[in-house]
Amino acid sequence: MAKYIAQIIVLGAQVVGRAFARALRQEIAASQEAAKRAGGGAQGTRRAAANASTGLTLEEAMQILNVDKLDNEEIKRKYEHLFSMNDKSKGGSFYLQSKIVRAKERIDAEFKDQQTRTEESPKEAKNTS
Repeated sequence: MAKYIAQIIVLGAQVVGRAFARALRQEIAASQEAAKRAGGGAQGTRRAAANASTGLTLEEAMQILNVDKLDNEEIKRKYEHLFSMNDKSKGGSFYLQSKIVRAKERIDAEFKDQQTRTEESPKEAKNTS
């Protein structure tokens, strides 16, 4: 009887181990595909990391704030308007407010990434000279 229980435990552990390994491979492949879709290379990696940290892609964030281009003043104006309209004391939704905040955070992360890239570009030009 103990022999059969031991065999069941071993087989169960093997099945769980294989399933975990398969899930890990799928997650790695999905993250590599996301980085490739985001532009590949270092830029794609940064964009995928920003998407993962905020839970939104840049396109989703722009749709939430209803902006067509990355204009800091327009984004700030739309953010403040939507945030105040969805205030709970005015009958708004806390869920929508949190989505608006996350969208603003994602766009701010994109601005920060662009600023970092522009600061790195002159350094790279000096190194190649």
